[in-house]
Amino acid sequence: MTEFPVVVVGAGPVGLAAAAEVSERGLPVLVLERGPHAGAAVGQWGHVRLFSRWAELVAPAALRLLEARGWRHPDAQSYPTGREWVRDYLAPLADALGERVRFGAEVTGVARRGRDRVVDAGRDSEPLTVQIRTADGEQDRVLARALIDASGTWGSPSPLGGDGLPALGEEAAADRISYRIPDLGDDAVAARYAGRHVVVAGSGHSALTALVGLAELAEREPATRITWLLRREAEGQVFGGGEADQLPARGALGLRAKAAVESGRIQVVRGFRTETVERDEHGTVRLRSSAGQAVKAIDEIVALTGLRPDLSWLSELRLGLDAALQAPVALAPLIDPNLHSCGTVYPHGVKELAHPEPDVFLAGMKSYGRAPTFLALTGYEQVRSIVAALAGDRQAAERVELVLPETGVCSGGGLADIADTNAASDDGGCCGAPAEPVTVSLSAPTGR
Repeated sequence: MTEFPVVVVGAGPVGLAAAAEVSERGLPVLVLERGPHAGAAVGQWGHVRLFSRWAELVAPAALRLLEARGWRHPDAQSYPTGREWVRDYLAPLADALGERVRFGAEVTGVARRGRDRVVDAGRDSEPLTVQIRTADGEQDRVLARALIDASGTWGSPSPLGGDGLPALGEEAAADRISYRIPDLGDDAVAARYAGRHVVVAGSGHSALTALVGLAELAEREPATRITWLLRREAEGQVFGGGEADQLPARGALGLRAKAAVESGRIQVVRGFRTETVERDEHGTVRLRSSAGQAVKAIDEIVALTGLRPDLSWLSELRLGLDAALQAPVALAPLIDPNLHSCGTVYPHGVKELAHPEPDVFLAGMKSYGRAPTFLALTGYEQVRSIVAALAGDRQAAERVELVLPETGVCSGGGLADIADTNAASDDGGCCGAPAEPVTVSLSAPTGR
């Protein structure tokens, strides 16, 4: 099937890194991106400053491709915003790949040609059929020798409902709910929350970042009320290690959030698992929990309860996924958030990412399923190993070519108000945020 291309889904950092690897191996490749440009979803958080330095944000094969075209590497020790990352790296990389990248092409389904998932015969000899919907609504289809799904999880935020399903009334109240960290540096966005009763749901770094930003808004606009909904019964370790944290930026974020809570600017409601979202007679929103608790007179809700992979368009393929994390079975024990932080995840490749369906791989953030942290350099190592295997170079595929700092360099980001981006930890950032805020997946911001 060598005449068919390797199809990569998603023109984000990991998808474009995969395409650079395939191109370097001399194999045909086609990147399908539903957005209008490279890193389209990254643009949705373009104001955020990454916690990873430029040194950790450029894939090796991509660097070789770009340098051959005269590209100049940004200051390796500086921390770009999402907008700068797209402008100075992802867009030039897509330009270098040229016609091998198609924009406005949404993958709606993948199957084995002439076989549904029940049929055994031909699964290792027939190409994959990739169905596409173009930006103008037309249908198209391409054949592929292999599929690398690097579409991320950015487009699939977890719902507000406490059982993993949307709460009753959640969809009807969509105009009052945001599933992203608000950009409070934008006057129009800040006006939406200023002087209002805002509820934040979630306990990760994204929620802490939103709480810190809203608390600062409340200092400027004292009529602003903030309620924090925790599904757990106590804060526990949600604020992190403080001054003892291995990563000062992560500790500083937790300390700022803790101080905002202790100051009384944030009211905490513990053990709240949202069951219903209701409109009240005043035009505001009321939340009720499965235990009968209620939070009333809410103007805006920020639901930051995690991300999950969209597997619907892969339903005709035979995937081997862990029942809990929805990550490849062999990878799941390595990334279980109950046991690992991103700095303790061993670099892995084609063996851990293989599925029962031949030559089908999930890479980047999507490979982590519902695990909350992701290592950008690990994503680049994933696709290097996958592509080496597709090229028949098993020795390179099984060799680890990634050496990490002791704490790792996780994908992460911070608000745009970081005064000194070089004041972050010398060994990069892991599982937390830069000088002030939140984990933002590097591979999630892509689109199929």
